[in-house]
Amino acid sequence: MDLSDEGEALSPEWAAVGNNVCGTLHGCRNVAPVAERFVRAGWRSRSSSWEGYEAGTSWCEVELDPMDGVYALLDGVIDPSRLNDLLYRFGKTYTLELYDEEGALVREIRTER
Repeated sequence: MDLSDEGEALSPEWAAVGNNVCGTLHGCRNVAPVAERFVRAGWRSRSSSWEGYEAGTSWCEVELDPMDGVYALLDGVIDPSRLNDLLYRFGKTYTLELYDEEGALVREIRTER
């Protein structure tokens, strides 16, 4: 897997927010190919555990961790206006939830399986 620290750093305004996005990637046994796609899109990525990866750019930083060989967990921080940009191009079905500063669910996106 090609790792990259060449992408943009997370903007300070989003670093101060804390986690506001979480979800699952369906049918994702290995998150390395997903992390590679982030890198090819210009994001930075690094290994964060035996099988997990962190990927980020100026408007988003997420952790990707495979679970039970069936799906992957995704959590991190995102500019809420960019939620639709996060995973649509990566060829996986997913469920994403966006939360506000108080932890209330603001939006949920589900793709068809």
